[in-house]
Amino acid sequence: MKKQPLYIGGQEVMTEETRPVYNKATKEAIAEISVAGAAECKAAVDAAEKAFQEVKLSPYERYEIILKAANLMRNRIEDFASTLSAEAGKPLHDARGEIGRAYQTLILSAEEAKRLKGETIPLAGAPNCQHKLAFTIRQPLGVVCAITPFNFPVNLAAHKIGPALAAGNTVVYKPASATPLTAALLCDVFRDAGLPAGCLNLLTGPGALVGKYLTKDNRIRMFSFTGSVPVGKSLQKEAGFRRCALELGSNSANIVHEDVRDVKKTAELCAKYAFINAGQVCISCQRVYVSRKIYKEFCDYAVAFAKNFKTGDLKDPATCLGPMIAEKEAIRIEGWVNDAAAAGAKILTGGHRHGSYYEPTILTDVTPDMDVIKNEVFAPIFSIIPYDTIEEAVAGVNNSRYGLQAGVFTSSLYIAHYAAEHIEAGGVVINDGSSFRMDNMPYGGVKDSGIGKEGPEYAIRELTEEKTIIMNFD
Repeated sequence: MKKQPLYIGGQEVMTEETRPVYNKATKEAIAEISVAGAAECKAAVDAAEKAFQEVKLSPYERYEIILKAANLMRNRIEDFASTLSAEAGKPLHDARGEIGRAYQTLILSAEEAKRLKGETIPLAGAPNCQHKLAFTIRQPLGVVCAITPFNFPVNLAAHKIGPALAAGNTVVYKPASATPLTAALLCDVFRDAGLPAGCLNLLTGPGALVGKYLTKDNRIRMFSFTGSVPVGKSLQKEAGFRRCALELGSNSANIVHEDVRDVKKTAELCAKYAFINAGQVCISCQRVYVSRKIYKEFCDYAVAFAKNFKTGDLKDPATCLGPMIAEKEAIRIEGWVNDAAAAGAKILTGGHRHGSYYEPTILTDVTPDMDVIKNEVFAPIFSIIPYDTIEEAVAGVNNSRYGLQAGVFTSSLYIAHYAAEHIEAGGVVINDGSSFRMDNMPYGGVKDSGIGKEGPEYAIRELTEEKTIIMNFD
């Protein structure tokens, strides 16, 4: 069985304590990872701090290294994809798709290394400042901690590590315990691309343990975290006055108005966005508010699509649905759906668990107080809710502690504009679902969905300090 070490200061480090990593489909142990303790966490920050002080790469050199790492990852796509499929339970074609996106994210990050710029401040327009010039520059923060989840472990890591390195920071990287093997592959490509020792350090082990050691180390200037609301809020509390970027999930809603161009296409798209990656997507389509005039038609098309969303061998191109990350998560959602049904919800299709697999499931007759509506399901289920007016639909969307992204399907410019203006979310997508995301767009939410933005161009603003320089020529 593969023994996976930590990566600290350019060296592989094995620890006495290890934990198994499982193939999520077969439940077979496929590797053992080293568990970082207090000493290893300190050593990783030591290495990152030393590298930040001593390694002086120019922006163009950073660009070249990140670009080379991206190309190495693309060249090793089958190794990445097969590892990702096994440890995350993704169909192989979806795993390849994620590596393709991560490649693009690193390319975007590399380009940002060449675009670090400030602005000129027109001081001459102020009284008695005609002989003064002011401008800003952006400088790296120092040591940054990247903490990533299991659902898109490679691309979301690229979204944190790529911009951090492009800005000139050094990184301590803590991946999800369920998906640490692709994290090691990512560190390998950066090492092979020529990234100096200490600029990227890998710590694996339980988040509660490793995170505790890292948040206590005040040399870490920023934490970039994607995960659950409770953990994110706890991290922010421990971080204190230090910067945090938090992406904490959602129960994303979509509105399908009566004038939508193609009801069948829209229903199938919403269902696909609900079920892809076993629903384990922060912007998964969880709630769909459908005009009562097309409600039954929409439900019929969605159910037909769900019944053809197939499980099977993850290597089979026809397989659409893999297992959830752990059986306990499938048991959790089974309980939520059963509770909803007991409270009056109707299961149109699905509703059954098979080990770690949960069937594509569609609910109706739900109420706002049900777990399947008010909380993030992170499972292959969604609920369809009828509405009579657009104001009613938007109010339903906003009746949530989350606000990451929302989708609106309509042929009316008025309806699109009204929804975009009034929906409380970090992004509103017109005529596509809430799950739409391109890696060069700003991405982040409001309310309990978090703070800060991802997308290399936008993340790099938070990964740098803006310094104002004033020159007096009088």
